[in-house]
Amino acid sequence: MARIAVIGAGMGAMATAARLAVAGHRVVVYERGPAHGGAVGLFERGGFAFDTGPGLLHLPAVYRDLFVKTGKETLERSVELSQVDPAARHLFADGTEVLLPNASHGGVGQALDGAFGAGAGERWSDLLTRAREAWDATRRPLLEEPLRADWQALGRDPYPAAPVRRWFGGRRPATLAEVARRELKDPRAVALLESHALAHGIDPRSAPASATVLPYLEQTFGTWYVRGGTRALADALYERCRQRRVEFRFDAEVTGIAVRDGRAAGLALADGTAVEADAVVAAVDPALLPPLLGGARPWGDGDVAPDPDPGHGSAGRLTVHLALRGARPEGTPHRTVVHAPDRAAELAGVFGDGHRTRRPCLRPTVTVLRPGDPTVCPDADHEGVTLTAVVAPHGPVDWADREAAEDDADGLMTAAKAVIPDLADRVLWREVRTPVDTEAETGARGGAVPGPALAGAGGRLLRPANLTRLPGLYLAGGWAHPGGGLAHTGMSGALVAGLIVEGEDFRGSR
Repeated sequence: MARIAVIGAGMGAMATAARLAVAGHRVVVYERGPAHGGAVGLFERGGFAFDTGPGLLHLPAVYRDLFVKTGKETLERSVELSQVDPAARHLFADGTEVLLPNASHGGVGQALDGAFGAGAGERWSDLLTRAREAWDATRRPLLEEPLRADWQALGRDPYPAAPVRRWFGGRRPATLAEVARRELKDPRAVALLESHALAHGIDPRSAPASATVLPYLEQTFGTWYVRGGTRALADALYERCRQRRVEFRFDAEVTGIAVRDGRAAGLALADGTAVEADAVVAAVDPALLPPLLGGARPWGDGDVAPDPDPGHGSAGRLTVHLALRGARPEGTPHRTVVHAPDRAAELAGVFGDGHRTRRPCLRPTVTVLRPGDPTVCPDADHEGVTLTAVVAPHGPVDWADREAAEDDADGLMTAAKAVIPDLADRVLWREVRTPVDTEAETGARGGAVPGPALAGAGGRLLRPANLTRLPGLYLAGGWAHPGGGLAHTGMSGALVAGLIVEGEDFRGSR
């Protein structure tokens, strides 16, 4: 039985801990904050409860596998899951509306034909067929296997589309935005495709065409809601860890990783405690590790390494939680996406374009979540609504300026009025959360939210490998392979547990 010390108590950390505990190891989790869950947090006030992280679950098979392999209670017996149908309602600047059914490629095609005109559904279906080829080609190395030493092979875009000719000769792989314009043609369909990348904090102007797998996954495996909010999933995983005798130490800040005989051998805590361990799992942003290692970098020059600049190529979230008087109308879609009227200005504000200061545009793309869940409201005469927009992280934008943040929140409210016309008359109170809040609660630099790993773009969207160059030190969570999002974070736990239990020859999940 090995002693395993885990840094952080987020979803990737707990997914790793539960699997290792079942394998017979003694696992202790050290969390700098007062509670588990990491980015999957909860804000409560006056009988309302809001997820502060992701509000919906995709690829639930990842957690089904985790719960089956770590105990007798299945995922469905641990939390109540329901499919969200329609999966989403999309509102475009020209007034077009489309309802997309859950997990139905044919239904989506019919909906797009009805909203955008004949042929739109077929073009979308053809694009997703090519996305499926990209998914089939990269599913194992991106989700189910440790990052290979020859990771450069994943730098090639697997999407089967013609490359784009350069002005001065030669050809290069197409970006997602170029594929959208060329294959979908209708600007509303283009906005629909690009919104899937933007929702994950990925710039469609520079994203590889393989980012088409994002809508493919959602429309193939469905969109799910956890009763009580996604926080209920974090609570269930925490209880599973405790059932497997995982120990948790909260308010236990790690200030150093001990190295002896050339391998990770324990932790140093802020209170002066020295922790002995046979292996250390760091479920935090890997860029935070060098100070814990006395300046040493646990990866080599040829490895995928974290970006030293938290503002480069990353995005945060601006969120407004709304407590509303009045019941949620019957038949209200759970999720509505209100598209920005000026997408170019939005993308420049989030990711920059070399000319404009990064700053949220006045009318960003806003996701409106209205769960029909009585457990997250004080009673049937009230409704809780969450508005979210992707924004630049703290650093490029000063999110510590609360007055400016409130002004930006007004922009989200304006967009939401297209979904809730009587919004102004119904608001009891609102809570505005910025990347500064995310950074304070999760430790993520700039309050950035990690996106999933994608093939292409020369490997720019890959995450550092779970196995580091320092023996005994492993990486889990959204900032490690295979990237961010509930499903990908959960899969990182399976990969790290496999590497520790089976050794460096572990070839992936089965």
